[in-house]
Amino acid sequence: MSDRYARQTVLGDVGPAGQARLAAASVLVVGAGGLGCPVLQYLAGAGVGRLIVVDHDVVEETNLHRQPLYTMQDIGKPKAECARAALLRFNPGLAIEAAVERLTPQTVAALVAKADLVVDAADSFAVTYMLSDACHAVAKPLVSASVVGLSGYAGAFCGGGPSYRAVFPDVAMDGGTCATMGVLGTAVAVLGGLQAHLALHLLLGLEPTVLGRVVTFDARTLAFGGFGFGGTPEPDTFVSFIAADAVRPADLVVDLRGLDEAPQSPFAGARRLDVNQLTEIATQLPRDKRIVLCCRSGQRALIAADRLRAEGIENLALVALG
Repeated sequence: MSDRYARQTVLGDVGPAGQARLAAASVLVVGAGGLGCPVLQYLAGAGVGRLIVVDHDVVEETNLHRQPLYTMQDIGKPKAECARAALLRFNPGLAIEAAVERLTPQTVAALVAKADLVVDAADSFAVTYMLSDACHAVAKPLVSASVVGLSGYAGAFCGGGPSYRAVFPDVAMDGGTCATMGVLGTAVAVLGGLQAHLALHLLLGLEPTVLGRVVTFDARTLAFGGFGFGGTPEPDTFVSFIAADAVRPADLVVDLRGLDEAPQSPFAGARRLDVNQLTEIATQLPRDKRIVLCCRSGQRALIAADRLRAEGIENLALVALG
């Protein structure tokens, strides 16, 4: 065996058998940004044999303070391809696949089927729920994390444990993003490193399992917390995300984005309302057609769906326009 892994194979919890398990493993990592960079570096460093990197974005200069896989020479290039090149320079013995594409309801099941374990590093509400639904359907473990500002969490879902949707059925209205609220690179590194650790813990089959646990981190107070959620029941029903091209002519489309955010909607005849305006007219909405709720990340669509369901409206679908 190569000396590359000597310092971890000497661990009784790993050993040659554990290293062989890692070498045989396949991991899907969705997102090659702030969280994805440490995840990919540490999984590649540990010798996970096959990594599938999915990211539709390109490297920007604003990424570099927290995404150390990339350099100034990578600006403007696809993150997935740059990440693959950097990882192969680091560990050329791995099989690394780069998919420069956006995860969609049409592609999620096929991508999840390629891997033994899925890492959600996209920091997107729509992606998290899509991956959770797909992983829960085939009992495949999902490690998800999120960080904004100076705090975040990482947790292990599905794979025989409760899904993300079971634990977090509701979405906060004031949830921000790195672009709107800022983020400290070291906070992202801690959460991404923790995410990689949860993935390795599951791949090695260590006990007690991390499935059914969330770990929180506050970088301002240097406090770790968390909770267990084993046994949390799955929701009886939920509203799914669909692809934009799955919207039908007969659907009532509500675009929840403001005109300043998106002057034109991709859907002809879409009504332009924010979440509160939609809630106010909920009793006037038709019950005989599907209502499709659209926004950029899926966050506002999820909130709007919860409010409409509280009014007895169930024929709903969601679209995240990115």
